[in-house]
Amino acid sequence: MPHPALNPSAAIDSPQLWSAGPSLLSLALMDARNHTLALLARFEEAEDSGHWRWQPGPGQEPPLWLAGHAGWFAEYWVGRNTRRALGPKCPPDPLRLPSLDPAADRLWDPRWRSPAQRAAEALPQRAAVRAWLLNTLEATLELLDRLPEDDASLYFFRLALFHEDLLGERLIRLAQAQGVPLDLPEPTVLAARDPLLIPATRWTLPQRKGGFHPEGEPGQLSVPVPEFEIDAQAVSWAQYIEFVDDGGYDHAAHWQPEGWAWLQAQAGRSAPRHVEHMGVARQGSSGAVLQNRFGRRVRLAAAHPVVHVSWWEADAWCRWAGRRLPDEVEWDLAAHTAARRGWRWGEVHEWTATRLRPWPGAQPGPWSDYAWPVMEQARVQRGYSLASRARLRDPGWRWFGLPHEDDAFVGFRSCAI
Repeated sequence: MPHPALNPSAAIDSPQLWSAGPSLLSLALMDARNHTLALLARFEEAEDSGHWRWQPGPGQEPPLWLAGHAGWFAEYWVGRNTRRALGPKCPPDPLRLPSLDPAADRLWDPRWRSPAQRAAEALPQRAAVRAWLLNTLEATLELLDRLPEDDASLYFFRLALFHEDLLGERLIRLAQAQGVPLDLPEPTVLAARDPLLIPATRWTLPQRKGGFHPEGEPGQLSVPVPEFEIDAQAVSWAQYIEFVDDGGYDHAAHWQPEGWAWLQAQAGRSAPRHVEHMGVARQGSSGAVLQNRFGRRVRLAAAHPVVHVSWWEADAWCRWAGRRLPDEVEWDLAAHTAARRGWRWGEVHEWTATRLRPWPGAQPGPWSDYAWPVMEQARVQRGYSLASRARLRDPGWRWFGLPHEDDAFVGFRSCAI
């Protein structure tokens, strides 16, 4: 069996890929585009069979637009960017060459169309979008060939890969929201472990060195961390059912005022998103959870982590339980130091208590539309989920969401107060 470092298929699925050179990066870009095309095909199959029809929802773009946008983004920042060799020091609006398609900006640039317009306006035929995706990929790979192996030269190629992996996760989230069949495995059910005590120390973020860093991360934060206790795994359905049974959705005392106002606007919501039924927990039984997963009703094991919760719900559960959400530094410290003591992560993205802020010294990158518009509003998430590509399954990746967002495969764990 070849060593993983010499096995291209294993290497492109490894977080080490983000420091890789042109050869592996080429394979990863092809893998990402194939993933986009495969997901697009699942939407098309569901539509052709009559099992699904596009229904616009808040903040949702049609799958065909998301796919076409992936090709546009790579061409916009790689193929058309005359200053791409500057890497993260490239100006946000460099001189750009014409597109392969004169209509590309009008069709796929999000600044030309609001989400509502993207959902309502006509898009090119499927075959035309697929041809666009193949042509833009070919152009990107031609430019990548014989490129120097330095971080600045590879920055925009890595950015295009990161962006397409994010779009792939958005397509999976869209399939869940719209009930499109996808065959993705549920997390393995493992026995719960006792909370972990993490000793006091000084911790530096981010831990990753070199390679590609998303916007807002090139700086560094070093802080003293007092001793704390944190759950060894994400909060389970069995634990969450107790909150629901105890009237957690009925009492404002468990919620921050903004969270309570959000809940009152949800038209009778009494469980996380996509939950169809939650059984009452009785002695010797942890209740039952039926949740809609990709168009099917699925009975979830009580030991599975809670998923599709908003930050408000995660915070309310912690208040009810007499606990709190971990901050980002605590989560990162535990993830990097407690694996041998039973720390488990990776079933879901996880909310933290931390507001999204750039690391000290970080500045907006050339593509500042990713995180900068929601700085101070969004909450940081850590971990990964069944919708994440394997190369993003590194404890150091920093995700985020607005407090009301619950369409991602996101849960949470708690700390002692």
